Amino acid sequence: MLLNCTRLTHLCTTLRVRKSSQIRLSTSYNHHLGRCLHHRTARSLQHSLPPPNRYHSHLHPTLRMPWWCMRRGFAQSSKWLARNAKANLPTAVGAGIVPAPVKMGRSQYGRLLSLTKSEKWVLTAGIGCLVVSSAITMSVPLFLGKVIDVVFNKSGMDSAAMAKLGEYSVLLFGIFVLGGFANFARVHLFGNAALRIVRSLRSRLYRSMLMQEVGWFDTKGTGELINRLSNDTLMVGTSLSQNVSDGLRSVAMIGVGTGMMIYTSPQLAAVSALVVPAMAGMAIVYGRYVRRITKVELDKYAEIMKFAEERFGNVKTVKTFCREQQEVAAFDGKLDEALQIGYKETRARAIFFGLTGFCGNFIIISVLYYGGTLVLQDSLTIGALTAFMLYAGYVAISMNGLSNFYSQLNKGIGASERIWEILDRECSIPIDKGVVPLEKPVGEVGFQNVFFTFPTRPESAVLTDFSLNLMPGTTTAVVGRSGSGKTTIALLMLRLYDPQGGTVHLDGIDLRTVNPQWLRNNIGAVSQEPVLFSCSIRENILYGANPGETPSPERLQQVIEDANVSQFTDQLPDGLDTLVGQRGMMLSGGQKQRVAIARALIKNPAILILDEATSALDAVSENLVQNALDNLIQGRTVLTIAHRLSTIRNADQIAVLSDGKIVEQGSYNELMGIQEGVFRELVASQAFGSRN
Repeated sequence: MLLNCTRLTHLCTTLRVRKSSQIRLSTSYNHHLGRCLHHRTARSLQHSLPPPNRYHSHLHPTLRMPWWCMRRGFAQSSKWLARNAKANLPTAVGAGIVPAPVKMGRSQYGRLLSLTKSEKWVLTAGIGCLVVSSAITMSVPLFLGKVIDVVFNKSGMDSAAMAKLGEYSVLLFGIFVLGGFANFARVHLFGNAALRIVRSLRSRLYRSMLMQEVGWFDTKGTGELINRLSNDTLMVGTSLSQNVSDGLRSVAMIGVGTGMMIYTSPQLAAVSALVVPAMAGMAIVYGRYVRRITKVELDKYAEIMKFAEERFGNVKTVKTFCREQQEVAAFDGKLDEALQIGYKETRARAIFFGLTGFCGNFIIISVLYYGGTLVLQDSLTIGALTAFMLYAGYVAISMNGLSNFYSQLNKGIGASERIWEILDRECSIPIDKGVVPLEKPVGEVGFQNVFFTFPTRPESAVLTDFSLNLMPGTTTAVVGRSGSGKTTIALLMLRLYDPQGGTVHLDGIDLRTVNPQWLRNNIGAVSQEPVLFSCSIRENILYGANPGETPSPERLQQVIEDANVSQFTDQLPDGLDTLVGQRGMMLSGGQKQRVAIARALIKNPAILILDEATSALDAVSENLVQNALDNLIQGRTVLTIAHRLSTIRNADQIAVLSDGKIVEQGSYNELMGIQEGVFRELVASQAFGSRN
């Protein structure tokens, strides 16, 4: 037995017993144990682990180890772990509750700019055009100054002066034409690069979202995710394209302009430099504030998107209860909250640009006064003063542009933090890892001492010490009152979640060691309210085929006949190519169920999960769907989650759930024979409700 404990501030605890009977103990509690745990490991752990809960009065809820073992030190704990190695098969402590790890990132600025790596050559060419256009722009004051000196230094219009004036004018015209082409190329290159960067970022973000486990989606709203996928990526793309272009242009013009100012008049340049420290300090403070306020603002708008998406998705309910005006008022209230946050950002921007504008104007006045005295003292020509003022103006405008660039860059960083949060997250149930068996499963499914809570409700246990075996080729029905954990069993079979305690296995193999995609490819599922995509009936059925496989037309025809889909598609003008509308709203409930059954049949699964596919249908539709289900279950391991108990008379076994545990198990007749039994009481209550 190997007991491996390392000194960490945040200890992450997972008990894993491998086939070699080696046990590795690591920890997941925010308690600092102080020193490496050797012979005092168990004795130290007893102070950092919580007391037993009501679900396992004799077992520790995390390690499933008797509490008295933890109290009696390392030796007793070691003996217990060795004896119970097989009983404590790999458990995913905190699976679905403790967030998946997030990678540590680089500096925010460096990481944001790293998105441009794929466009480095295009951006390099854009920067080259930027240098050309900036150099041309900054050469204008020099030539204008020379033109002014030519005009003011000549008392008459001699031929030499006229020739020099024409020479400078033609040169300026050529410079302007070249600058126009350079600007065109710069904007074109940076703009197209930005579009590709945003496209790539959205693709990576969408992929990262879809690769996350279902438990992560339970904690996120659809509107919030869409907002990150659209607005956040667009803001990041904007901050890296035109904003970077303008920022680099401002930096170039500030550098060249400052150099020309020093070249033209070192005295005036020294006066102008007095304002730089103050403006730099204001820019730093303002940038940090903008980064924080931008993230808050984006979070608020994500909340608003989530609110609107939920209302639009349930618009029938809103209208049924005449809540239109109340919902509009609630939406306006949330918009007002976002507006107040926007006011704060606008106020800060106004203060910043107001102060920087004042500083710039103050410097212009100072330069005019001091430069005027130098001209009067013949220490500076009028042309040189004019050129200096133009350079000072360019530098002031560029500094203002640089401030705006810094502001937009920090907005992009605020948005990117919300993106990195998803891109850096490692899925706790990755679909590309795990063993891929070579053969199709036999279909024996087992639950052993399963303990499970949902990520959004970690304090409320759904299944506690749950055990159940499904034999190959048999039908097992699970019944119980609402909230007893019936549907949760199906979610664990599909490994959409991992239990926090116990194991779920297929043909004797722990599902946590199996590739999730292989597992789900061998399980068909039909839910009580099937979800169809807004495409054709044919596309919805073929959506159930395993990735990379294309069912033959003969297979498709066989499936739609077995599922009784052809009974209504033959009467439609477009047949299987009929569009079903959003979420299948163009089809009736029975038609949607039969399409869902065909979708489950198309991949010929070894295991089938039926979440009471007929409970919400009328008698005629129920009969058609039930006939389709009879075709579907032949020769398969079937788990039926039953709400209407009359539909499970022929099940091989029935498990009755109450408070997350099986309280009764047997055939229909056996359970009905139990006087005052839970199942008999459920059947009686349904029969009484039907008569009423």
